[in-house]
Amino acid sequence: MEQGESIREACIREYREETGIYLKNPKLKGIFTMVIKEQEQIVSEWMMFTFFAEQFDGENVPYSEEGKLEWHPMETIHQLPMAPGDYHILDYALKGSDIMYGTFIYTKDFELLSYRLDPS
Repeated sequence: MEQGESIREACIREYREETGIYLKNPKLKGIFTMVIKEQEQIVSEWMMFTFFAEQFDGENVPYSEEGKLEWHPMETIHQLPMAPGDYHILDYALKGSDIMYGTFIYTKDFELLSYRLDPS
C-alpha cells in the first residue's frame, strides 16, 4: 500500500499496474493473517486482504514483473499451483457472501501447519 491509500484503492491500483485491467467496484471478501514459523518461533507475519470483482475495463497484458498472466475457468483454479491455504481463500472468495477472517500458519517453505477460518 502506498502512503494514505485505503486497502480498496491499493487493490485497484495494484491490479491495474500488474495486469492492465481497471477493476470496478471490488468487494472485500477476506482478511487473513499469514504467519511463518521456524522451530515454533514466528519469523514473519503479514496481513492479506482478498477482493472479488466481476466488472472491469481494459485489456490484460500477457506478462508483468510478476510473471505470465493467464485467464483460467473458475472450475479449474483448484488445479493451479499455489500455497495450500490459498485454496480455502479462493473457494470462499468465489462462493461466500460475507467477509471471511482467518489465520494461516506456514513453515518457511510454505508447508501449511494449521489454519483457522472465521466466517462473519
